[in-house]
Amino acid sequence: MARRQARAAGGGRWLPWLGLALLPLAVPPAAAPGGCPSACYCVATPELVTCRYERLEEPPRELPAAVHNLSIAGSNLSILPRAAFAARPLRDLRLLRLRHDNIHTIEDMALQGLPALRTLDLSHNPLLSVAAGAFAGVPLLRTLQLNQALLAAPLEEQLALAMQNLTLRRLELAGNALQALPASLLPPGLEELDLRNNSLQRLAAAELRSLEAPELRGLRLNLGSNPLSCDCALRPFLAWLRSAGSRVLDARSLRCAGPPALRGAVLLRLRPEGLVCAGSEGGEPGQLETASYVFFGIVLALIGIVFLMVLYLNRRGIKRWLHNLREACRDQMEGYHYRYEQDADPRCASAVGTPGL
Repeated sequence: MARRQARAAGGGRWLPWLGLALLPLAVPPAAAPGGCPSACYCVATPELVTCRYERLEEPPRELPAAVHNLSIAGSNLSILPRAAFAARPLRDLRLLRLRHDNIHTIEDMALQGLPALRTLDLSHNPLLSVAAGAFAGVPLLRTLQLNQALLAAPLEEQLALAMQNLTLRRLELAGNALQALPASLLPPGLEELDLRNNSLQRLAAAELRSLEAPELRGLRLNLGSNPLSCDCALRPFLAWLRSAGSRVLDARSLRCAGPPALRGAVLLRLRPEGLVCAGSEGGEPGQLETASYVFFGIVLALIGIVFLMVLYLNRRGIKRWLHNLREACRDQMEGYHYRYEQDADPRCASAVGTPGL
């Protein structure tokens, strides 16, 4: 019992010191030159700064000069103007996350003053306008994340101009309802492209040929959670997927979204001859259905021609038959008419009524 009390007393001596050691991690430091902004948190070190749901309308100006990772989420930045982060030189900033910040416009030279930036995350922003020089001044940028950022407006042409001087290695375009491979957004040397959760039904033959270009042969893709239509138009993509399966990182998990008979089927387990040409979503009949309609029409036309030929070759017999039929009908009508006159004659009626006369 005495030993337990002694241990408890010894452990209690360290509690005040432990609390003092953890205090800087629990309480955000006040704004100070070279310290954390008042609306943000420095996690263990000023090199990692997080500003979450503070409704900022512009990037904080009192950022630590040694910051490496900066994350601003849930604010209302709206517009990234020229030199938006240049109020204080951030020469060591390597990762910039601007998620859910309601950014709709990125002006020229918006990232000026961030020479070491390697990763830029603009996901979950309703982008409407991206200037041609929006990404100028960041020569080391290698990763650009635009997940669910291209839903508000078609920005493929604007982004192509803004990205033409970048040397990207990874591009994320997940959740943007893309219906085709954005070929204009694939810079030479791109190594990884994330197209998950879009509206891709297949990769067409022309798109597959663009992926075989020398400058994109090292490109790997993520295509999961797309509504793949497993009909005959998917055969080129299925053949490419089997021959270059290592280029699609999630190839084994790709599944069919239609037609109903193949919904949920694993794509790599299908055979090309099992992919039939069904009706497309636009309502046009498939090739097999069109061929059956054409064949049925030809058969009906042949039957009609044969019937007309039979009528023509037997026109005299048909005419004689019709004449005989008319004469027979006339004789029958005359017989009915004679009987009617006999029944209507009053003399015949009175003779029938008085049999004794």
